[in-house]
Amino acid sequence: MENMVGQSLEESQPVDLSLHPSGIVPRFQNIVSTVNLDCRLDLPAIAIQARNAEYNPKRFAAVIMRIRDPKTTALVFASGKMVCTGAKSEQQSNLAARKYARIIQKIGFPVKFENFKIQNIVGSCDVKFPIRLEGLAYSHQSFCTYEPELFPGLIYRMKQPKVVLLIFVSGKIVLTGAKVRDDIYTAFESIYPVLKEFMKISTTQSGQ
Repeated sequence: MENMVGQSLEESQPVDLSLHPSGIVPRFQNIVSTVNLDCRLDLPAIAIQARNAEYNPKRFAAVIMRIRDPKTTALVFASGKMVCTGAKSEQQSNLAARKYARIIQKIGFPVKFENFKIQNIVGSCDVKFPIRLEGLAYSHQSFCTYEPELFPGLIYRMKQPKVVLLIFVSGKIVLTGAKVRDDIYTAFESIYPVLKEFMKISTTQSGQ
């Protein structure tokens, strides 16, 4: 319920058309970050002493930890490297990574917090019109992969900024591969005129 209130408040805010000429602002769904805790870690000890932690070395060589605020998951490796996923903003990702580091520090490891980096930002939006994916794939074939029998979306690999877009016939768009939020915004504004060009016109509209 709390999330729904946050979303409605966010959506009711006016869009800055100088930054988002399309009038559509992609929303962040997942931030992936990494950090180096700069010490060797005893994973079985962490799994036993930390709450909401699991460790199954036969399946995966990391402790999986979870916290509720911000709602995230961390992969903690014996080398001291950590990956944090699930945050909805860069600030949340940094805060979550620091909370995981603090938990591990309290268990008794001399952790530091070095080289925090955003590795991937995933955003999504809805252009609110259907798209002719076949036409788009044909006209932009050097950037596109479209095999509907394997995956329902068109994969568009943009060169500048280096972002991958998953484009669905419904008008839903997923953007991934960015390391800074402006690349998500720039990629969407670059593709939006192309999507409008390949808007699917319904038979009822064309008959009017």
